[in-house]
Amino acid sequence: MSTAFLEHVNVTVTDPEATAKRLEDWFGWKVRWKGAALNGGTTYHIGNETSYIAAYSPSNDTTPVTGESYSHHGGLNHIAVVVDDLDATEKRIRAGGYKTHNHQDYEPGRRFYFDDDDGIEFEIVSYE
Repeated sequence: MSTAFLEHVNVTVTDPEATAKRLEDWFGWKVRWKGAALNGGTTYHIGNETSYIAAYSPSNDTTPVTGESYSHHGGLNHIAVVVDDLDATEKRIRAGGYKTHNHQDYEPGRRFYFDDDDGIEFEIVSYE
């Protein structure tokens, strides 16, 4: 078995500080680093000791990705996060005004999905 693991995913967002706050609220993660980034932008690394999401915003305005990503090469389809308590996590997400969908319960775990402020789809999974 390989010891390789996914360290981070880097996504472009409209407001990396606001994205960091939401990820902290939803998952209990912390900002590991923040600072200047490519093209005069800003990046926040939000996660735990082993992995994180890099929320990047360039200095100029960005445009949203339109349409679904599943038919595009290189499309970001969703980011999956494993949590201990699926129901408590969903309550926190819904309390922020987000609509959850595609609730599924099949081996090996339960899951649901939602879209954040930048249209990034998250899959939330529990194997408990």
